[in-house]
Amino acid sequence: MASEEASLRALESLMTEFFHNCTTNERKREIEELLNNFAQQIGAWRFCLYFLSSTRNDYVMMYSLTVFENLINKMWLGVPSQDKMEIRSCLPKLLLAHHKTLPYFIRNKLCKVIVDIGRQDWPMFYHDFFTNILQLIQSPVTTPLGLIMLKTTSEELACPREDLSVARKEELRKLLLDQVQTVLGLLTGILESIWDKHSVTAATPPPSPTSGESGDLLSSLLQSPSAAKLLNQPIPILDTESEYICSLALECLAHLFSWIPLSTSITPSLLTTIFHFARFGCDTRVRKMSSVNGSSQNSVLGQERGRLGVLAMSCINELMSKNCVPMEFEEYLLRMFQQTFYLLQKITKENNAHTVKSRLEELDERVLCWGRQAESYIEKFTDFLRLFVSVHLRRIESYSQFPVVEFLALLFKYTFHQPTHEGYFSCLDIWTLFLDYLTSKIKSRLADKEAVLNRYEDALVLLLTEVLNRIQFRYNQAQLEELDDETLDDDVRSRVERGQLQQTEWQRYLRQSLEVVAKVMELLPTHAFSTLFPVLQDNLEVYLGLQQFVVTSGTGHRLNITAENDCRRLHCSLRDLSSLLQAVGRLAEYFIGDVFAARFNDALTVVERLVKVTLYGSQIKLYNIETAVPSVLKPDLIDVHAQSLAALQAYAHWLAQFYSEVHRQNPEQFISLVSTALEAITPLISSKVQEKLLLSACHLLVSLATTVRPVFLISIPAVQKVFNRITDTSAQRLPDKAQVLVCRALSNVLLLPWPNLPESEQQWAVRSTNHASLISALTREYRQLKSSAILPQRKVQLEDTKVIIHQTLSVLEDIVESISGESTKSRQICYQSLQESVQVSLALFPAFIHQSDVTDEMLSFFLTLFQGLRVQMGVPFTEQIIQTFLNMFTREQLAESILHEGSTGCRVVEKFLKILQVVVQEPGQVFKPFLPSVISLCMEQVYPIIAERSSPDVKAELFELLFRVLHHNWRYFFKSSVLASVQRGVAEEQMENEAQFSAIMQAFGQSFLQPDIHLFKQNLFYLETLNTKQKLYHKKIFRTTMLFQFVNVLLQVLVHKSHDLLQEEIGIATYNMASVDFDGFYSAFLPEFLANCDGVDSNQKNVLGRNFKMDRDLPSFTQNVHRLVNDLRYYRLCNDSLPPGTVKL
Repeated sequence: MASEEASLRALESLMTEFFHNCTTNERKREIEELLNNFAQQIGAWRFCLYFLSSTRNDYVMMYSLTVFENLINKMWLGVPSQDKMEIRSCLPKLLLAHHKTLPYFIRNKLCKVIVDIGRQDWPMFYHDFFTNILQLIQSPVTTPLGLIMLKTTSEELACPREDLSVARKEELRKLLLDQVQTVLGLLTGILESIWDKHSVTAATPPPSPTSGESGDLLSSLLQSPSAAKLLNQPIPILDTESEYICSLALECLAHLFSWIPLSTSITPSLLTTIFHFARFGCDTRVRKMSSVNGSSQNSVLGQERGRLGVLAMSCINELMSKNCVPMEFEEYLLRMFQQTFYLLQKITKENNAHTVKSRLEELDERVLCWGRQAESYIEKFTDFLRLFVSVHLRRIESYSQFPVVEFLALLFKYTFHQPTHEGYFSCLDIWTLFLDYLTSKIKSRLADKEAVLNRYEDALVLLLTEVLNRIQFRYNQAQLEELDDETLDDDVRSRVERGQLQQTEWQRYLRQSLEVVAKVMELLPTHAFSTLFPVLQDNLEVYLGLQQFVVTSGTGHRLNITAENDCRRLHCSLRDLSSLLQAVGRLAEYFIGDVFAARFNDALTVVERLVKVTLYGSQIKLYNIETAVPSVLKPDLIDVHAQSLAALQAYAHWLAQFYSEVHRQNPEQFISLVSTALEAITPLISSKVQEKLLLSACHLLVSLATTVRPVFLISIPAVQKVFNRITDTSAQRLPDKAQVLVCRALSNVLLLPWPNLPESEQQWAVRSTNHASLISALTREYRQLKSSAILPQRKVQLEDTKVIIHQTLSVLEDIVESISGESTKSRQICYQSLQESVQVSLALFPAFIHQSDVTDEMLSFFLTLFQGLRVQMGVPFTEQIIQTFLNMFTREQLAESILHEGSTGCRVVEKFLKILQVVVQEPGQVFKPFLPSVISLCMEQVYPIIAERSSPDVKAELFELLFRVLHHNWRYFFKSSVLASVQRGVAEEQMENEAQFSAIMQAFGQSFLQPDIHLFKQNLFYLETLNTKQKLYHKKIFRTTMLFQFVNVLLQVLVHKSHDLLQEEIGIATYNMASVDFDGFYSAFLPEFLANCDGVDSNQKNVLGRNFKMDRDLPSFTQNVHRLVNDLRYYRLCNDSLPPGTVKL
């Protein structure tokens, strides 16, 4: 034993040294290498067994268990059977002897190691593995240990990792399913016996005056007085040991429920028991009792009780998350909902001692659950409600004995007493799900629309009113002031998932609230409008009444409201007005289309108010006024003004419909609305106005010019004033964004066809002349560059030139983009006006080829031209542009852009490739002559530069271009002759340009060997599309020379797990390729693929081949592929871990 003893001492000192804070990294690496080498020795486990039984050093024990874990999971196949028997016998004995004294993390690790043995050997070589666990659970002394073993078994065997063959995984699942009934029975027994044992001793408090709780609702929910009585029993006080056992049993149940199917094994008595424990979470008295005498021990007990409630809700939520409910389980489900809503009622019950909110605050305390992040009972309960509404409401609503309206009343109470903003958001999400469900139900059953709405009308009106109150400072100031309205939300991922822009906490709060308002509006338009409009009116009165407090002072206008209280009230009113204006804007879509006439008067009232408010703001210039609290009131006044313009802009589609209805009869009312709106806009289009307000005015102007398009717009003095300001070179230029928007609006006034008028009345000649002079004025400086830009420029001069190019091209690009989908006439006029500027741009391009920032802007402009005006540009000029680009982008220039100019250089090349994408998609023969040079540029110049770079830059655009070349120019490669196909009976086309086709396919194949998952997904999609549309995989050249190369690459990718997120897509593509020639796949490819697999022996290859059934349907085939991949990896893992020289049979 001396050597074992000496080894143990040496190991202890090494471990102590390793974790000492003075040990250098170099020395740590040496120790690590020493320990790894020791673990790799055959028979090291014997030393570890000794270490485990003889040391108290945690590090040594953990290391020894890691050696065992490695041995069992990676080398077990090569361990002699005698040694295996010894290990199977010794480790459980060790656990039994020391489980009470071992630190919990060592004990859990030892349990996992024993379960790992069971994963490999049960039932064949370790037949009593599971019976031992059941015995441990049944013996009172070892119940906790048995429950830990059970949970670990559920975790490791039900959903094992890939280090098992598929056959073994299936066997384990079946073995476990056979034990489910026994296990659930045992767990039910444990929980029931503890509950009953402590219930007897629990002192029953006398009935309090408020405890006639719930009578009616509870009976209607539970349908049986006995069940209600059962749930009203007082909650027992548990000792620490019982508490611990119950929490372990509930954790086991939660994990079991995550994978076992819903069935009658989950008995009513088990469900009732879980609900008993769920009450621990919602009964604040239990928590109160635990903190009697302020003892810390007792408050820990309170935490434990809270944890029991959280764990019980976790069990319930696991069952709730299953969408597939067998018929026989539906009744259980109904019982579950009834019991949970009893809990919901308990949580939201008012009584003298507690407000609902303070109770929810207590229940929202987070409690630690073993080894998991802290969770609160309220979070779990909200999860339950979300699952109920999203997964089960449609199923349960039809049960007459389930009172849905009463449930909504409880949910309402629960929502509006949430203690945190996040909790409130989560509840609003649940209401959104409910409103979506209701909307789709009504759409699918229009005949029942009235009945459905009548049933829920009161609840929805109540919801709407309360949500509106919650966004108003008048009712909810304390909470709203906590919201941050300055910091933008940094959680990019969640924003992308929600598809939203960056927003502050306040903006998110408002947006989510308004979505609920909008959904109620869709269901109950009249109620919603009559609820919202009076509230808006009240706040508007305050705003419109400010005029009387404006006094003239020496420096300008001042708002004569100075008392602190008045300023605060005004601040709140203005913030509310701003929110309500956003609400009114959000509802604009519910006044147009089929309901235009029915809701006309309401909409007209809104639009008239909005027009009045915007004009009032612009006339008395509230945005420039001095106030007593400028840091608060000035932004408020600017925001209200900007929001009133934005709300009016939201009604542009309504104005357009109004225009089309009245343009022939009496358009006076309409003309008055539009003219007044323009009077409100014009004073704001100035570089002196704050940007927020200026942009709101510009956006409204664009909407009037683009969406409404009244014929009289151009003749309104206010619009002419804007024309003069923009074309006057002496006037100060607006900020970039505003300049672009105003120019777009003015261009659209002249270019877009007027609605409701025939072609003969469109006055194109006059409008064309006016548009030409507008563009001429906007591009004067730019066109003068043509002569000077060719000469070498000094640095200052170059910067000035760049500014002119940027300012002009951003305006022109936007003008072209905004009319790209319009009529031919509009595009013709646009191009005529732009023609000279386009030629100037082409002439300037070579001079700036080495200035990637300028080239980037120029190519953006040309890309927009190609997308919107290529027909108008005509073939000769388009050819000239493409030829210029092809000449400029030499191999050297491309290399310089991609390799040396960073992201801007790559963007330049990407835009160039995008232009070529537009060109190769053009139908007809016009641009076909360019195909050879486009393909040559891609394959001989761009591809060699980027092929070996790991960076994804340029690759996505290049492969999209290659895909477009193939997709839109298939006949460039495959000449199909109708006669030939008729004669042969199959369309076996002649192949042309074979070398180029092969090179493109080779590039696609290479891209699958690179790590970039986005490129892989994109290119796989392109190949699949070419197969769907053009039968790519069936073409002779692909079938005979490439098909199985691609299949091989895809299988290798699956085996290497490099693109695991795309498993499903790869499986389908493999099937689509193999299905072209199943005979060849099964008889030639598969045997050859297996023959070339390294790391597996011939017997294993035979097994892999045999297990791949010769199925020809997609689901079976992909299942076979995933089985092959899993088992191949498993065999390699086994073989890698065998000791050298092992004989494999």
